[in-house]
Amino acid sequence: MTVTPRSVAIEVAREAGHILAEHYGRAKEVRYKGEVDLVTEIDVRSETLIVERIQRYFPEHNILSEESGRTRSPETNSPYRWIIDPLDGTTNFAHGYPFFCVSIGLERDGEMVLGVVYAPTLDELFVAERGFGAFLNGRRLAVSSTDSLIRSLLVTGFNYDRATAQANLARWEHFLMRSQAVRRDGSAALNLCFVAAGRFDGYWELGLKPWDCAAGVLLVREAGGTVTDGEGAPHQFDAPALIASNPHLCQALLDGVRAPQPVPRD
Repeated sequence: MTVTPRSVAIEVAREAGHILAEHYGRAKEVRYKGEVDLVTEIDVRSETLIVERIQRYFPEHNILSEESGRTRSPETNSPYRWIIDPLDGTTNFAHGYPFFCVSIGLERDGEMVLGVVYAPTLDELFVAERGFGAFLNGRRLAVSSTDSLIRSLLVTGFNYDRATAQANLARWEHFLMRSQAVRRDGSAALNLCFVAAGRFDGYWELGLKPWDCAAGVLLVREAGGTVTDGEGAPHQFDAPALIASNPHLCQALLDGVRAPQPVPRD
């Protein structure tokens, strides 16, 4: 088998996913990185597997991973950087809620070129390469064609930082009263994948980190969707807001995130 970034990412995402599945629902050692932001020993085991495998095949590449931070190769001028979330949805995992995944992205010269997300409880593998489309278990994906906000199913998330979460409440209310429904399920990577698959029509969130969204952003774009910051520019990892949707709903989501309107009270 020819070793490529795509083949390695798929292989290791599945293997890491099997680690998550093997320990899902069992007792876990949990520690807290913040007041409510937690990490389990399974996050660490998954990350160790992924990082070691990437370093074996691509020792010159740089790595950014949620738990261990930055890993630079001796070739610090490498244009490649892997961006890894070994367990996106840790809180769900720790509580036995079956909505979590492994997320692996690769960027070259600051542009995402590969995204792989594996959800073990669903046995769903999402893969996108820049310029070659997005796929779920080998089936090509396309974003939804919903063109009316009131007929759309939206999704969001609330950051562990309480101030950022508070700032999203007005946006939650705005969209809740203007869409068909809004969901909140605790995995940014899967939310983006579900936009790419047309299951959600749009997604917004504040305060995401690169590992939360690197792979998913490419999946949405390769499925024909748009991903912007809160001002409508192409999303960058340091942006305070992310908006992903099909092209028809992009402006409506942007307007609601940028200036949510209060709901009239009786």
